[in-house]
Parts: sequence; structure tokens; C-alpha cells
Amino acid sequence: MPDPKFEIQMLHDRVMIKMIDGSGERRSSAGIVIPATAQVAKRLVWGEVVGTGQHVRGVKAGDRVLLAPDDQYEVEIQGGSYLVMRERDLHAVASADTDTTSQGTGLYL
Repeated sequence: MPDPKFEIQMLHDRVMIKMIDGSGERRSSAGIVIPATAQVAKRLVWGEVVGTGQHVRGVKAGDRVLLAPDDQYEVEIQGGSYLVMRERDLHAVASADTDTTSQGTGLYL
């Protein structure tokens, strides 16, 4: 019997995030290669929001969010790996909106 296709609706204040590649080695601003195994402190990572629950107010699908890799649950859907976490566990949002009334940091990705 074939698997039925289900539409996934996140509940309450939950957010589904697809991790953005780049968790491997990286380069410093001076061009020095930093291997993925070199860790001095806990590092936050970026992900893209793909779904939100009905009580989520600060992010929407398509936003990039900054999160701690230790604060989430991982789920596999149709061969893709996603993270599920509460909205309050997100540290920052990078939105494509150009609203000048927001209280951002003035930094851009």
C-alpha cells in the first residue's frame, strides 16, 4: 500500500527549520581556513524557516534564523532533514523585508 501524502501543519509556537549548509570548515575575514573540528566556544548556526505554528509571531516561512544547534529536535521528512524548535529558542531573524521602522542592529547578511 503506498504511503499517503500528508500536509504538515506546525502547532502552537513551533517552528520547522531547514539547516543552511556551511557547518563545515569556514574562512576568517583575513582568509584563514578554520577547520570544522576547531571549536573554541559554542557556535550558533543559520537555518531557513519552512513552517510555523499558529502562535508564532516573529518569523515566517522564508526567513533566515540564528539558532543554537543543541536546542532542537531533528526530524526526517521525504529524505530531507529538518529541525523543530520553539520560537523563543531562536536568537535572531534575518528577513528580506525592508521595513525601516524595525529596531534591527543595522547589520546585513
